[in-house]
Amino acid sequence: MAGRIITVAQQKGGSGKTTLTVNLAVALRRQGLTIGVLDTDPQGSLGRWFMERLDRIGEDPGLEFSTSSAWGASYEAEKLKKRFDVVLIDTPPKIESDLRPALRVADLVVVPVASSQVDLWATEGVLDLAHRERRPVLVVLNRVRPNTRLGAEVAAGAAALGVDVAGAQVAHRVAYAESLGRGSAVSELGRGPAQAEMAALADEVMMRAGGAGAATISNGSAG
Repeated sequence: MAGRIITVAQQKGGSGKTTLTVNLAVALRRQGLTIGVLDTDPQGSLGRWFMERLDRIGEDPGLEFSTSSAWGASYEAEKLKKRFDVVLIDTPPKIESDLRPALRVADLVVVPVASSQVDLWATEGVLDLAHRERRPVLVVLNRVRPNTRLGAEVAAGAAALGVDVAGAQVAHRVAYAESLGRGSAVSELGRGPAQAEMAALADEVMMRAGGAGAATISNGSAG
């Protein structure tokens, strides 16, 4: 069975795309799935994270990093999904026609929205492109500050966009920044609340992408 392709996209910089990509990758890997991560963002933060990870724990044949141009994303992702259960694509923070290849091949487009109205407004461009490509979208509320009026307003605004909003939310936690700099993820640091929310989000993302988890999606091969 071919793998699922999940594209993480948002036109506003600083929305937490790379952090979300990294943590989803590790959370799904810990479920027993094989993961290919594809970086199309010239900034290269995902690659820096992966090199830190290699230095710290060495190679994992079930977690592979690759890069491509924005235009080459569809070709590279299609190759990776033949070898891995899940392919996660991290995209640059802009909305142009060259984002379309990464959207076109996606089984699910994950759109992180930080807790601000500006981030919510910035989502509209991604949603429009995903709609044109007829790709399903899941908005993820990221860097949420619980029990605040702003958080509630952004959640309500996201729901009003007419797309699915993840039930699992990602809170504003230092653990995410700390783990990223170490080439790690919250799922590996034993941080209870962060680990639990990311595990819940990973399960929800897989269900939305058409796989119910490791038992149903695994193709049993990393190469």
